[in-house]
Amino acid sequence: MVVPLTLALGAAPAQAASCNMSTGPYQKQVEKFLGLRVDGRQSASDCQAIKAFQAKHGITPTMGYAGPITWRTMNTMLAQKAAGSTPNKAGKCPTNKGRIACVDLTRQLSWIQDGSRLKYGPVPVRTGRDGAETRTGSKRIYYRSLNHWSTIYRVWMPYSQFFDGGIAFHSVTKSMYNPPGSGGCVNMRSADAKAYWNLLKNGDDVYVYGRKPGT
Repeated sequence: MVVPLTLALGAAPAQAASCNMSTGPYQKQVEKFLGLRVDGRQSASDCQAIKAFQAKHGITPTMGYAGPITWRTMNTMLAQKAAGSTPNKAGKCPTNKGRIACVDLTRQLSWIQDGSRLKYGPVPVRTGRDGAETRTGSKRIYYRSLNHWSTIYRVWMPYSQFFDGGIAFHSVTKSMYNPPGSGGCVNMRSADAKAYWNLLKNGDDVYVYGRKPGT
């Protein structure tokens, strides 16, 4: 059931009751992120704004509570924003391999570079959940399938580019911030997965590093 993002005038008490009016452990941080009044106390308007964010990104329970998963998601977004146009500023992704796709699990970011020159991105990605983490290290794309069918999950995986066993770049329709994560693949928005498809080829390098928050 999808909870309405705004309460209409005269909303039923049952709708109002679906909002958790408890002050969460990350109340101030969440209020600041959403541009709300930062007073560290839950209010009806706070709850509705938090619920809207949770509903957009598939965070459950969608009750407007400023808990750890909601704040972890926001904190990841802030780290991504801070990366700007220099995602490899710290030099963690190799610059001596020519064309390479970099995946930073910590910031849930990916980009393509050619040497030290940024070619595409950075873009948000959704990597493996706890217990099914995307494996780190140096990889290479070895198989590409434009509209791959997963026999394990029984879903289509458009623009699949496999680089580590069953792990691939591919597009999904859900939010990149939808917890808890993928089954190990690097999920991407459709436009980004298509761009990766057009920029990469079999044999191109992939480098995965870091650790996804919550794993």
